[in-house]
Amino acid sequence: MKSMTGFGYKELNTDKFHLGVNIKSYNNRYLDVVINLPVCLNTLEPLIREFILTRVKRGRVEIALKMKEIEEELAVYLDDSVVSAYMKAVTQLKETTGIEEPIKLSHLLRFDGVIKSEPNFDVDKYWAIIEPILTEAYKDFDLTRSVEGERTEEIILDLITKVQSSVELIEKYVPKIEEKVKASLKKRFFELMGDEIDTNRVYAETAVLLIKFDITEELMRLKSHVKSFFEIIKEGVSVSKKLDFICQELNREINTIGSKNIMLEVSQSVITIKDQIESIRELLRNVE
Repeated sequence: MKSMTGFGYKELNTDKFHLGVNIKSYNNRYLDVVINLPVCLNTLEPLIREFILTRVKRGRVEIALKMKEIEEELAVYLDDSVVSAYMKAVTQLKETTGIEEPIKLSHLLRFDGVIKSEPNFDVDKYWAIIEPILTEAYKDFDLTRSVEGERTEEIILDLITKVQSSVELIEKYVPKIEEKVKASLKKRFFELMGDEIDTNRVYAETAVLLIKFDITEELMRLKSHVKSFFEIIKEGVSVSKKLDFICQELNREINTIGSKNIMLEVSQSVITIKDQIESIRELLRNVE
């Protein structure tokens, strides 16, 4: 089990550049990846996004990459079209003014855009440098998620174990519920009819009420859901949605038991189980 919150940072310093990779994540219903890169590294965004998509299942993941080049590699080139346009304009100027001064190289170099430069960016080269640092940052990030996830799992296991104990406690009251139904009905018949009790009618009414207040099936399903919960949590990865669904089913069964219940002791266990299930669901909102 992994938490949806995590943090990781790594940096690399060389004679040519400083590189820093920061990864952090927050709770989110789905996977949302946000990547912040320097403009010169924008072409690497698909590679970084794919890196995260293959490793994280859920949460808002923010990746910030900063790079400062000390020795920037530039591609310098002459813009022929700009030079031709300037030459044409200067030639027309000479003809219009009648000036015979020759056009010199120094004249053209004063104009903007004659010689241009831009970073010489090689995607494969930069990715080969960035990927290892991204991987190291991710390891730290994933470790924090795992540590937090383990703590959360321990709490959830403790809560579901308490649910299991409460279910077993309710189960012990089933015979007492039957006895209470029988005694209550027999008392009512005696109050209404005195010694002239129709035994067959008492048995028939008792059977109807026992069916009405029977919680055996609900208890069986509760125990089955708890067993499934333990099995799923052992899977460890991307289990929160499955476990949340089981919590919904647990709630359904315990609510039914609560509506049928006629004993104070069972009511207390029902309330305890509902509180524990709600606590589990709250914790599951924090894990992947």
